[in-house]
Amino acid sequence: MNSLKINLLTALFVSLVLVVGAQAQKTPGGGQGQTSSPNGNSGTNANSNNNRPDMDNLIHQGRAGSYYGGTVKLSGGALPWDPILINVVCNGDTRHTTVTDAKGNFIISPKPDDTPINSAASSSNAPNSDAQSKAVAQFVGCDVKAALTGFDSSSVTIAQRNLTDDPNIGTITLKPAENATGSAMSATTAAAPKDAAKSYEKARSEWAENKPDKAQKDLQKAVQIDPQFAEAWYQLGKIQEAQKSPDSVGSFQKAIAADPKFTPPYEHLVSGQAQAEKWQDVLDTTNKELQLNPAGSPRLFYYNAVANMKLGKTDAAEDSVKKAIAADPQHTEPNAEQLLAVILANKQDLPGALEHLRIAVKYLPPGPNADLVKKQIAQLESATQSPSK
Repeated sequence: MNSLKINLLTALFVSLVLVVGAQAQKTPGGGQGQTSSPNGNSGTNANSNNNRPDMDNLIHQGRAGSYYGGTVKLSGGALPWDPILINVVCNGDTRHTTVTDAKGNFIISPKPDDTPINSAASSSNAPNSDAQSKAVAQFVGCDVKAALTGFDSSSVTIAQRNLTDDPNIGTITLKPAENATGSAMSATTAAAPKDAAKSYEKARSEWAENKPDKAQKDLQKAVQIDPQFAEAWYQLGKIQEAQKSPDSVGSFQKAIAADPKFTPPYEHLVSGQAQAEKWQDVLDTTNKELQLNPAGSPRLFYYNAVANMKLGKTDAAEDSVKKAIAADPQHTEPNAEQLLAVILANKQDLPGALEHLRIAVKYLPPGPNADLVKKQIAQLESATQSPSK
């Protein structure tokens, strides 16, 4: 039993570290979660509004029985470049998340019965099917709020609607929070010289039009004019990161140096640190962002947990990974379940570890990692059914 457990723990943790490295090579999504389209499928990376559905038409032409829609506005200012996270909270628990498009529109459209991606049912449900309508109806009476670091959000309660009713639930308003320690928007933006601001806004339009090369040139102009333009450095870093350019690390560092309270660059910076397996740096960076943004994000808590685990801080790792899971009702980070399984197995709680591996495999896409988890489940099932030796 002990030999099996050691081998299992080693395989699990090695697979998790490899997954973290693979994730770090992708644009990590700005900590804002994933999109959700009206057919219940996960949408594009949260850092990109390209190839997104036309939410204006969906909100105004759809049927309330298949999805809900709304809009986010920022009091006294323009919306940030990055999408804004939307939480559906029912009886105090986050039950669903989505993000806004570039105009601040959002769609709430859960998969029927929160269908895991490995389930055969996930590809057979039409947007207006009875199953989809029931999935949407579960949110009646729940509150919808936006989550943006440094801002307070109003909320909208989802009311009962008929299929023929307007699916638009209304507008959510964000306003600056008093005594916020960090912010998703930088004070350096308002202070930027006119020419730098003009180049930045031009780049924003070019990015929305799927012209990253032109956007990159205009962002470079903006930071040349104003080297303290934190948001311009951050957006430049995102484009460089998508190109797998090592220059992205320097851009994120310059964004943080220009405005240490500006939170978005931290999560991108930690991705590179994880890829390089610089676990103390990962821990320091995630802890800093969590000081600025205590609400965190599934990926932020996950990185923090892996770093703590690598550094031998098991209790801290368990605390962080549980927060990652609690903030992630759609299991966009299914590897968090794997990590919790490692921790529980290390505590000799094999039934608990088995439970979380079974959850993880439901949400993992087909591939080597899912195959490994299935083998680990079989091993644990055998171990928990056999007498201890």
